[in-house]
Amino acid sequence: MSGHSKWAGIKHKKAVVDARKGQTFTKVASEITVAAREAGPDPTSNFRLRLAMQKAREVNMPADNIDRAIKRGTGELQGAAIEEVRYEGYGPGGVAVLVDALTDNRNRTVAGIRNLFARSGGSLGEANSVGWMFNRTGLIAVNPGKEDPESLALVAIELGADDVQIEAGEVEAYVAPERLEALRQALTEAGHQVDRAEVTMQPTNTVEVDDKHAAAVVRLLEALEEDDDVSEVHCNAVFPDDVLAEV
Repeated sequence: MSGHSKWAGIKHKKAVVDARKGQTFTKVASEITVAAREAGPDPTSNFRLRLAMQKAREVNMPADNIDRAIKRGTGELQGAAIEEVRYEGYGPGGVAVLVDALTDNRNRTVAGIRNLFARSGGSLGEANSVGWMFNRTGLIAVNPGKEDPESLALVAIELGADDVQIEAGEVEAYVAPERLEALRQALTEAGHQVDRAEVTMQPTNTVEVDDKHAAAVVRLLEALEEDDDVSEVHCNAVFPDDVLAEV
């Protein structure tokens, strides 16, 4: 989308995701623990664990921390029971927001998230109040380097991507979650730089944020990302570049 930016791209540029190293390790460790509990400790057969371990390596998480997180998931080490919870709501300007959390205390987490929505002028909703606006999909962000992004997008399609978008200079390739790893490997083996590969929630429709609401929307999304219990934030907002420059 020319002249516009989505939150997924903005947050990586602004480095608002897990800005503090201690918080980063806690969040990634929780994801590893849940993944290991869900499908076992072997990353070759547990795709979710493989993605979580890749994220851990990207933030330079020590191997001992990764190992302990896996063992907490398999029950070899004791630890607080971590639950996956999804919250849904509306932010300023009618932006739909999904919040995924990993928590050992639902009451604490929902109170904190409800407060963040309320302070922004938004509201926390009921289950599936906005979830129906999103589809679960695999996303691979590829850095084109000196290559023409349009040409790289065609390569991604040829290698199996279902859809591609060029966002802020990156090529975003979308694929069914079960084919995410195969496409990532194909792109890497073809010599392309994969910046990130993840399973995400893609909005079916987007809301263009105007200058009246842009700052409040960004503050809400940043505050949610920085919450200790929050693992992922998804929204259907797009920000015109001229509006974003003023935020």
